[in-house]
Amino acid sequence: MRRVSLALVLIVLSGCSLDFGSPRGATRQGRDIFGLWQGSMIVALLVAGLVWGLILFAILRYRRRNDDLPTQTQYILKIELLYTIVPVVIVAVLFAFSWRTQTEVDALARDPAVTIDVKGFQWQWQFRYRDEDITVTGLPDKEPTMVLPVNRTVRLNLTSPDVIHSFYVPSFLFKRDVIPGVTNKVDITVRDKGTYTGKCAEFCGLDHTNMNFAVKAVSFDDYRSWVAERQSERSEPTQ
Repeated sequence: MRRVSLALVLIVLSGCSLDFGSPRGATRQGRDIFGLWQGSMIVALLVAGLVWGLILFAILRYRRRNDDLPTQTQYILKIELLYTIVPVVIVAVLFAFSWRTQTEVDALARDPAVTIDVKGFQWQWQFRYRDEDITVTGLPDKEPTMVLPVNRTVRLNLTSPDVIHSFYVPSFLFKRDVIPGVTNKVDITVRDKGTYTGKCAEFCGLDHTNMNFAVKAVSFDDYRSWVAERQSERSEPTQ
């Protein structure tokens, strides 16, 4: 019986992944969040396994054997203290890790490599690269693309002139509200090159579903080439 149970456990575990259904995140901040999720799930599974194991043990070990009433035991202070203290310790540890992760994710660098003023408006996005003097604005029939260098800290200043929007990039494990009259400042550091889909995650009116954008993460050299190209296009005389 034990061998059969062990085989079943191994079969179940062979189909599992330590990702627990979550992407790992393409940014440093996203990977911090993923690490917290991963650790929380592992703790949850361990606690669940312990509880299920104790329940199964009690069912098998103390099942009724034609007794009118099982032996009753109460006021075991040590056990009562144990099952009171252990959950408190688990919650306290998870809270401490959550606080540390949130602090790291929300931390702002003193001197970010790139600063972008992100404006969400009905119903598109505008990205203004402050130091490079480049502005990318989405159109009803053309979504904007935010180009970022990998492994560089990028500051996003999120604002809105009309209603509440939400800047959301699923692959970054990142979402932040864009609120009128409030500037939300966040730092992101993209680790993986690629093109990622972004969208507004807060219903903001009739064409809410059209508020999509792309984030293209490139090497720093490619980013500088893109900046130079955009600046040269702006400086060329109008024909």
